[in-house]
Parts: sequence; C-alpha cells; structure tokens
Amino acid sequence: MKTWIYLPLVFLLYVSTAVAGDNMKAFPPADPGMERYVLNLSEQTDESVFKVELIVGRTVEVDEQNRYFFGGQIQAENIAGWGFTRYIVRELGPMAGTMMAIDPNTPKMERFISLGGSPYLLRYNSRLPVVIYVPEGVEVRYRIWSAVEETMVVGKG
Repeated sequence: MKTWIYLPLVFLLYVSTAVAGDNMKAFPPADPGMERYVLNLSEQTDESVFKVELIVGRTVEVDEQNRYFFGGQIQAENIAGWGFTRYIVRELGPMAGTMMAIDPNTPKMERFISLGGSPYLLRYNSRLPVVIYVPEGVEVRYRIWSAVEETMVVGKG
C-alpha cells in the first residue's frame, strides 16, 4: 500500500525535473507568418507580489498629439498534455485613435502603438517561460509590476 503513495510523488518529481530541464519542448515552433517570443523571468524572493504585463504592438509613424491603439487581443491557450499556457495574438487589427486637430505640417514621429484595452497581466512565475506568438512584424514588450509590502487599512463608512 505504501508503494501506491510513493509512486505519484516519484512521478511528480520526474515530471518537474524533466520540465525544468527543457521547458521549450512544450511550446511548438511558430506557424508560417507568425513569430514566437520567449520571456524568461528572473527568480524573486516572493514572486506573489509581482505581475508581468504583456504589451503587444508595432512601431509606426504617427503624429505626436493623438492617442492610438490597435485592435486585437491576447488569448491564453492551454498546451494539451503539458498543462502549460501559451499566449497568442492571431492578428493585429486596424489602428484607431483620437482625432484631435493638429497642424498638417507637423512632422510625424515613430511611436510604439500597443493593443487597446486593459493591461494584460500575468502571475509572475520564474520557473516557466512566458511564450507568446504574434504575427510577423509585431513587437512584444513587457513590464514588471510589484506591490509594496505595506498594506493600508480601509476606514469604516
């Protein structure tokens, strides 16, 4: 009976060791017309106070005054048989923005324009890579968010 208790533990140890050895085996190469980006996070003492923001977009020539964004979304997809998540942007939709009137002679500048909507935040996990697939010519950037250790008390109303 004790053998049945130890077998699952041995299996989990084997799987975690195999995964730690080469995490990228679970992530297929990018399809034609797509690119695969890999983000390996550094280990933190308390990873529960960190988040990773994925920022997907493209550098384009636009005016300086208006705010722009691309249509599209990041989709999380589970990799069958592995239990890992990969992130996919299937297409970068049309660019939209505000329509403030500006001098037509104002020179345009290159700016990074990202997907519209709320920030796409992930749990920080240095043990697995963050793998995102995007159409060719699209950039992937990221930002690390952290919480302060001090908590504040909310007053009763």
